Amino acid sequence: MSSIHIEANVGEIAETVLLPGDPLRAKYAAEQFLENVVCYNQVRNILGYTGYYKGKRVSIQGSGMGMGSTAIYVNELINTYKVKNIIRVGTCGAIQKDLKLGQVLLVLSASGDSGANIAFFNGMHYAATADFDLLLKAYEIGKIKGINTIQGSVFSTDTFYDDIPNRWDIWQQQGILGVEMESQILFTLAKRLGAKALSILTVSDNILTGEAATAQDREQSYMDMMEIAFSLA
Repeated sequence: MSSIHIEANVGEIAETVLLPGDPLRAKYAAEQFLENVVCYNQVRNILGYTGYYKGKRVSIQGSGMGMGSTAIYVNELINTYKVKNIIRVGTCGAIQKDLKLGQVLLVLSASGDSGANIAFFNGMHYAATADFDLLLKAYEIGKIKGINTIQGSVFSTDTFYDDIPNRWDIWQQQGILGVEMESQILFTLAKRLGAKALSILTVSDNILTGEAATAQDREQSYMDMMEIAFSLA
C-alpha cells in the first residue's frame, strides 16, 4: 500500500525521516551520508530515500516549499507509513544582525502565519513547539561533534514575496532568529498526529545585512546540520 504522493510500500520508509524542502538536497544528502540507499519515491520528482547511517536505518524525504506542501508529506508519512520522528533540515533567513551564514539553529518553537493553524484552532494562537527529547539530543550531539548551535524561535510564513515595509521588525524585537516556510505546520501536525518533530536550520542569508549563500551552497553545503540530523536516527 502506498499514499497519494509517496509511492513507497509500507515498511520501505524508516521510523525516522529527515525532511528537506529541496528534493535535490535529499538526493545529495542520501548519496553523501547513507549506505545501501534505495530511492522509494519519484512522484512529482519529490525524491525520497532510505538507507543506513552508521548502521541505523533512516530515510530522507523532500517536502517541497511552503507549509501547504509540507503538510501533505507530514500527514502521509505519519498516517500511512507510521513515521515516529520527523526532522526538518532546511535553511532560513536570519533577522538578527549577529547571525552569520552557515550558523546552525535548533528550533525551539515556530510562530507564523499558517492558514491551516488558523483553521485548526478557530482563530486562536497555538504555540507550535519542537519535541524536547529530539531537541536535547540534537544539542548534545552538536556539543560532542564540536558543532556550534544556537537554540531559539523562528517565524514560518506562507508568503515569500511581499511589499510590506519593515515586515520583520516586530519579530526581530521579540528575539525571533530567522524566517522560513515549514516548521510551524510540521510542529503542529506532529503533535496532532502523535509523532515527534524537530527543525534544524542553517542560516543561508541575513535579511538585515543582505548577505546570501549561492543556490549550490543551499543544495550541497550545510554538512554540520545534516550530520546532527542523521545522528538522531
